[in-house]
Amino acid sequence: MDEPVTKSVAANRVEVVVRGSGSGFAQSIAVGRHQLTADEPESAGGTDTGPGPYELLLAALGSCKSMTVALYARRKQWPLEGVTVRLRQSKIHAEDCADCDTKTGMLDQIDADVELLGPLDEMQRSKLLEIASKCPVHRTLTSEISIRTRLI
Repeated sequence: MDEPVTKSVAANRVEVVVRGSGSGFAQSIAVGRHQLTADEPESAGGTDTGPGPYELLLAALGSCKSMTVALYARRKQWPLEGVTVRLRQSKIHAEDCADCDTKTGMLDQIDADVELLGPLDEMQRSKLLEIASKCPVHRTLTSEISIRTRLI
């Protein structure tokens, strides 16, 4: 019997390559033709040449929320003039999270504040806030994730 064929949802995805030395935290990141740098602050032993991993994660989430909201508003022809997303990551006690399944230990919490600019009515604002929580990166971060790490 033939093995089932699994089709990748993201057939056109770009590979991200991260390189660093063994002597510090600074990382060179290549995303297709784009170059980024990641590092840790000096207070953590880095050289502060770029945002840290959590800041990059928040940037990915915030940009996805903003893009998704703007795309939805354009499709609906709503008068959205701009979107600002402010994000913060922290650790909280699991027992303090009413909506979480885990009830012991510490959990990561991300707070995202969405500012919508333009003459939108309350229904439009409410719907756009709902849409912000449906962006692909938000869905990925709140779903079960499988990360396979292997030595090559």
